[in-house]
Amino acid sequence: MIIAIDGPAASGKGTLAKRIAAHLGFHVLDTGLLYRAVARDIEHAHFRLDDRWAALAAARNLNPATLDDPALRGVPAGDKASVIAKIPEVRAALLQYQRDFARQAPGAVLDGRDIGTVVCPNADIKIYVTATPQERARRRHLEHQARGEPATYEALLADILSRDARDSSRAIAPLAAAPDAIHIDTTTLDADAVFASAVRIISR
Repeated sequence: MIIAIDGPAASGKGTLAKRIAAHLGFHVLDTGLLYRAVARDIEHAHFRLDDRWAALAAARNLNPATLDDPALRGVPAGDKASVIAKIPEVRAALLQYQRDFARQAPGAVLDGRDIGTVVCPNADIKIYVTATPQERARRRHLEHQARGEPATYEALLADILSRDARDSSRAIAPLAAAPDAIHIDTTTLDADAVFASAVRIISR
């Protein structure tokens, strides 16, 4: 079974994907980490993020074992990944890895922005998770405060709006809900309620 979970930044899709995978005993992949890791490796090689050939080389040589790098977390890494994700050659290079991951037994949960539309268009279950930009910024602000990191709500909201625009308008594999995806608006729901809703969808 393949479960595709898509949605914008800070919508709660990553948390949901991990909980579903743990619940079902499935493999889980945060596909955004792939692009964050490529951005990291480009910078480590001292190239610009918009250097297409450096980006392609980094994507082809990406070591999945490094996806647990703490440096891949946080807003800066996400912003860099959003730049990398616009490069067609990078998306093509990472596509097969994602599809191979999805075919693992007994099943896999993949979260991202184009799983149900491009990576796994034949996924058994497609869920699109969303929330208002204001609520997503509030969540990000709470996360930063919990880690003792300086960040204002206004700056985080501006970043989320920018990410949404960039991810939705890119020419290749833009952020979009698959036509047959089931939508979950998490604006007024906590993580437990979102998980319960998703489990009901999967059970049906």
